Amino acid sequence: MANMSASPARQVATVVAAVFLLVGILGFIPGVTTDYDGMTFAGPESTAMLLGIFHVSVLHNIVHLLFGIVGLALARTASGSTSFLIGGGVVYLLVWVYGLVVNLDSGANFVPVNTADNWLHLILGVAMVGVGVALRRAPTRSAA
Repeated sequence: MANMSASPARQVATVVAAVFLLVGILGFIPGVTTDYDGMTFAGPESTAMLLGIFHVSVLHNIVHLLFGIVGLALARTASGSTSFLIGGGVVYLLVWVYGLVVNLDSGANFVPVNTADNWLHLILGVAMVGVGVALRRAPTRSAA
């Protein structure tokens, strides 16, 4: 009889993807997002701050929503889950580097990001890659 529970990789990828969906939704809720009236589609002109900390825009929120949707789709299989965790982690590490090199007040900061976003992107990137690699290498259990 096959094990009917989801693999650890699928469980983690599902939770991570669901968090991205939640963050994308919360970014559109006034109160949770401060200075909501100052939100622009993209760029550093947006003054909206998720939880009063993280710089967001309509584009930034849409990216979170899409990332969550892709993550849920990939979490349907163990290999898709580890691909989402590792690949998504690499994407977030690249976004972290982007945040370090872009002038945060320039139009090149189209996402937009701020220092708090940069720290979060670093932590997310390292954690997602690390968990994805660990779960990809984890031995699989076979039913007795």
